[in-house]
Amino acid sequence: MKQPENGIAYNIDEATAIARNIGYPVLIRPSFVLGGRAMEIVYEEKNLSEYFNYARSIWTSRHVPENNPILLDRYLENAKELDVDLIRDKDNDIYIAGIMEHIEEAGIHSGDSSCSIPPYSLKNNVILEIERQSKLLAKELNVIGIMNIQFAIKNNEIYVLEVNPRASRTVPFVAKSSGIEIIKLATYVIMGKKLKDFKKLKNYKKLPYFSVKEPVFPFKKFQNVDVLRGPEMKSTGEVMGIDKSFLSAYAKSQIGAGINLPTSGKVFLSVKDKDKKELVLIAKKLIRIGFKLIGTDGTTKYLKDRNIKINKINKISEGSPHVVDLLRENKINLVINTTEDKKSMGDSYIMRRNTLISNTPYYTTINGARVAVNSIAILKKKNLKVRSLQALY
Repeated sequence: MKQPENGIAYNIDEATAIARNIGYPVLIRPSFVLGGRAMEIVYEEKNLSEYFNYARSIWTSRHVPENNPILLDRYLENAKELDVDLIRDKDNDIYIAGIMEHIEEAGIHSGDSSCSIPPYSLKNNVILEIERQSKLLAKELNVIGIMNIQFAIKNNEIYVLEVNPRASRTVPFVAKSSGIEIIKLATYVIMGKKLKDFKKLKNYKKLPYFSVKEPVFPFKKFQNVDVLRGPEMKSTGEVMGIDKSFLSAYAKSQIGAGINLPTSGKVFLSVKDKDKKELVLIAKKLIRIGFKLIGTDGTTKYLKDRNIKINKINKISEGSPHVVDLLRENKINLVINTTEDKKSMGDSYIMRRNTLISNTPYYTTINGARVAVNSIAILKKKNLKVRSLQALY
């Protein structure tokens, strides 16, 4: 099994040496936190010292010694992330309750990622290999009961990110998706029952529908919090959409989270350089289904050079009329904005806050944007149907 290159540092000098050896960007965090607290993606060496100053403030507030270790991992850019929940009994039988394919790329905290059961794009041979590695880990760690594993896939290579010999926050979603009381089952197993004693354990791969989890965020109540998703968890709840098709289930999850996907109007595009190639297909689809496009200078030029019709709009620093003016006038119906380094995050922060204030749907990852646009295309063709959970199981 593989895992991202990593190291443990106790001071800035050790962290610098490890990061140079691993190569930037690196995923960095204190060793004692949950929920991704103080977890950050560091893209350049000059940001390491800034991170250490921030981490020390966390240590001080929690009365943690300053020599507490810092964990560094190579950040797998544009990798696909997965969650696996399984149960192992005393006879070494293993039941895989679900494999969840994340919609946002690895690096977004699992609690803040949308995800699907069953996986919506993975090939069967990849799923089988994930199952094999999951079972092997459960056996080697001798876990009796429930266990959660997080994987990432990059360039067809599978990496183990994290193993938790306990119930994860994914369990309610898996249980609601399948209709199986996962916690009750795991409790019986811990008390000595065998998995073979339980009948009708559903195979998540054979469910006749897709379930999509969407996190719910409290951004409107916290004015100084950026809406960008990252390695530090910000969501305070989650909803679920179910449908026979993945895209319809995703659309339902957005509605459940209070996101009203538009079916017409104007879309603002501004993405980091690494996402521009993938944005081309998204932009073409938006035009094909009837949207008009506007964007910042760099994104507009890139798309125009590829014969895509889009109009330039000023950044805030370039003066009115700019994107925030249009948001305040409710003249933008959808925002796709991805960013990378701290400077560009800061430059576009006011725009993202006004997106939130104006109740404009927004997507801050290119994968999330692609799935959202594909779901909008489905919504233009048909109305969503409502079914009860009892009708499903």
